[in-house]
Amino acid sequence: MKTYSKMNPIKIVSIVTLVLLLTSCSKDDYKLGSEIEPHLRFNFLVKSDNVPLEYPTVNGGLLPQSSYVNNSVKTLKVPVALTTRSLKNAVTANFSAVSSTGDKESFTVNPVNELTFQGNKVTDTIFVSFNKRWTANQSISLKLETVSDPEIHIGSLNTEYPNDTFKIDLGTITTNYTFPVSQYIIKGEVGETVDFKVNFPNGFFASELEKLEIFKFLNGFNYSLTHDDFNKSTNSVTYHLTLLENIQNDDVYYESSISLVNAGSYNATGNTILQIIKPIKSTRDRNANPASKFYDLSNQFYLTYGETWFDKSGVCAWQAYNAFTFPVVVTKDHENAILYSDKGTANPNDDVYHDAFKIGFNVASGTNTTNSFNLKRWFSNESTTAANSPGFNITSALEFFPANGNSKTSGNVLVIPQYITIAGTNKNTYSIAISGSGTYKEISAGLFEIIFELKLTNDVLFGGTVTSQYKMYNNKTYPKPAALAIDCPKEKDL
Repeated sequence: MKTYSKMNPIKIVSIVTLVLLLTSCSKDDYKLGSEIEPHLRFNFLVKSDNVPLEYPTVNGGLLPQSSYVNNSVKTLKVPVALTTRSLKNAVTANFSAVSSTGDKESFTVNPVNELTFQGNKVTDTIFVSFNKRWTANQSISLKLETVSDPEIHIGSLNTEYPNDTFKIDLGTITTNYTFPVSQYIIKGEVGETVDFKVNFPNGFFASELEKLEIFKFLNGFNYSLTHDDFNKSTNSVTYHLTLLENIQNDDVYYESSISLVNAGSYNATGNTILQIIKPIKSTRDRNANPASKFYDLSNQFYLTYGETWFDKSGVCAWQAYNAFTFPVVVTKDHENAILYSDKGTANPNDDVYHDAFKIGFNVASGTNTTNSFNLKRWFSNESTTAANSPGFNITSALEFFPANGNSKTSGNVLVIPQYITIAGTNKNTYSIAISGSGTYKEISAGLFEIIFELKLTNDVLFGGTVTSQYKMYNNKTYPKPAALAIDCPKEKDL
């Protein structure tokens, strides 16, 4: 009787993989022994979204590219890596930079032509900055020319992808701007300053920006507006709004708005309206802390759960949704600040404070969006990335007003009035004003219910203002709401 031994399938795969690796590489591609032949090459890595991976961030799953189509006017960083086991002495390498059009004035290279490697610094970076808009079909070619140590090979150790040259193809330029924050709350004191930024994701040309009027104003109080120098290295410009009058009537709502407009070759995207607000002031006991009933930072997957009275296949019905819910972080001196955590230290500088009366909706990290107020139900063809539709993440959304100023179980709720931006996958963008109000109450032990009305205003989408009814809960187990005998909104195609 014959006995057959079974070979481990994992070992088979490993052997085959090694054979393929050895047979697919070019001559002198890899040295599998203990020695590594020192070599110098461009190490430009690109993520799946076509955005360059900037040193010192690493990703072993990406392969160095020999060319890149650049549509941005911000400084492009091209890393050059030296592979060696040890580097006892400093090494320098020279490179050249040539434009296909011969126009050397349209870009600047830093350093000019020499790279340095020493100690543990085995990567240096070539910074390519753009001084003006380029011509069609222009490119910039970088080439590693010489290295001070003759033992160092220029290029990777293979003949297929040496990466001793790198070509930057200059594509169609896209320049746009956006507000990273859509709203600021002020105290209303003369001389009070709000510092806000305008972000330029793809960079800008200072010479162009100096000549443009990028804002439209709707002012409810007097202020001055200045800005810092246009520094291209930051890809943003900081503006300073200074209040020129006291607006101290606590019974009056004050607001000024600054809108980004399309100007020259720059397009307004994302958050295009910035609100500067002094809200109506009411006396509230921070220890009531109603906001704390609707978030749990110990659970990264914490959600609040809601129902929206909305059209479903031609019939009005309650439609369920959920959203990631977070507190509004404030400074210690904020009038609504309540201590959330001292981080277990006696140092007060690391203490974390939350607004006792506000909550918002957002994602914990990344570029996606949550479903604030079930807004994704309101639209079809919507873009759900935060860059295009930041309005799906409403970081300061609801404000609570406890009954008698100190109730821990009930009170009124306000949808914080603001503009949100929603875009379609077809790049149509809409600025929508939201507002609304309602009540909240603890309906059973630990279960809070918010009942409110949400108003959305946009003339193009809705022909004015549309309204829907909402119920929201701090637990996924809640009473099924009874049907309403009222009309409801319908989905809008963006």
